[in-house]
Amino acid sequence: MIRTNTLVGLISDTHGLLRYEVIDALRGCHIILHAGDIGTPAVLEGLREIAPLVAIRGNNDKGAWASQLPETEVVEAGGVSLYVLHNVNDLDFDPAVAGFQAVIAGHSHRPRIEDRQGVLFVNPGSAGPRRFRLPVTVARLRVSRAKKIEAEVVELQADGTGNSCGRWRDRSSGS
Repeated sequence: MIRTNTLVGLISDTHGLLRYEVIDALRGCHIILHAGDIGTPAVLEGLREIAPLVAIRGNNDKGAWASQLPETEVVEAGGVSLYVLHNVNDLDFDPAVAGFQAVIAGHSHRPRIEDRQGVLFVNPGSAGPRRFRLPVTVARLRVSRAKKIEAEVVELQADGTGNSCGRWRDRSSGS
């Protein structure tokens, strides 16, 4: 069977909490990227039960378990290059020039999908304890065989469903 799309789960700022809603929202993903502020290794273990996991360390991740995590990561998914870091303000190079099609970052707890000079920037928001009046969210990327990337933020509901809080937003890679 030939896969037509690669589904990438994006999560950040769990701060030690892995909600059931997260598991439902990320089920079916081929890979999950955690953009830091994980909180505990148990969160990583739970996410690994859903799909292969790539995780980076956030500013609140402390201790021996966290020191083993990189601060940034480069991931290839569905033929596109993704750059993962915790705080987008720490990005110190031009991702378009470096050949990245998307940058994944958390930290602000504010979900966002934005095209910046041909590079898709995605912040999945916070899937951990609710902060301020911000929604509890994760995100998903769908990468087609044609290397077209579509991004979606999923607001998590208390009843366990993952309802999209916006249409898939897309950007064609490389053209």
